[in-house]
Amino acid sequence: MFVVTLLCAPSERTLDPALVDSLRNAWGGGDAVWLSVDEAAEFAVAQTPSNAAEVWQSLQESGVDLVIQPAEGRRKRMLLADMDSTMIRQECIDELAAEAGVGARVADITARAMNGELDFEAALDERVGLLAGLPETIIDHVLDTRITLMPGGYELVQTMKANGGHAALVSGGFTAFTARIAATLGFDEHRANTLLTEGGKLTGKVARPILGREAKLEALDGITARLGIGREDVIAVGDGMNDLLMLANAGTGVALHGKPALQAKCNVRINHGDLTALLFIQGYARQDFVT
Repeated sequence: MFVVTLLCAPSERTLDPALVDSLRNAWGGGDAVWLSVDEAAEFAVAQTPSNAAEVWQSLQESGVDLVIQPAEGRRKRMLLADMDSTMIRQECIDELAAEAGVGARVADITARAMNGELDFEAALDERVGLLAGLPETIIDHVLDTRITLMPGGYELVQTMKANGGHAALVSGGFTAFTARIAATLGFDEHRANTLLTEGGKLTGKVARPILGREAKLEALDGITARLGIGREDVIAVGDGMNDLLMLANAGTGVALHGKPALQAKCNVRINHGDLTALLFIQGYARQDFVT
């Protein structure tokens, strides 16, 4: 059996019951279950419909996300999450660069790297090099004034933990940021790169080895081995091509507002919902959320 989940942006709540019923009837699905009124619904089908891709595209144009996945094992025991543009709205390095007066240049490199057009490690070195000489205190300033959480992140982490899950934040960004975000949202652990400092200033270098695409896969395997669970027990979420390996190898890999190159390689794509979409696709109803 498979489960079809339809959801929209929580701020809009425009999921039409008639649309849900029409699709359920067309696909011969079971009774619709509303996980959140006018926001998220699901129903069971015997197999993945042959026109699923065409329906997905049509629903996207109507502001609705569609996810079809096996019913068995969809509720996961671990969350593995990227940070930049995933658990937070911004790219931390872009915000640091804006403070250094090189924001546009760095943002362009970031966008190309996240879409897989540039080597991640080389792009990181180039961008960090432009930050040399900034006072170390700029990190807290950026965290306090420029960084905002992605909606639904707290509910996602806390609801999974309340149901026995483990939450790990794994970022190609920097530990100075992941430490704050992990503590704020309640992650059990975090991994990221370390910005090197000397005399209270950024040196423009990153400690080796650099945590990139392969390191995120290593985190997936290392943490699951330590917990005694498998890859299939993990739901992973990210937005850029450096997240591809962990998304492709997790039980459920979610491209959240993902870059085009990433979306082209992912089966589960959330473009309208927020991070609570990861709870809905696991079968949690909104009344089950820890808020």
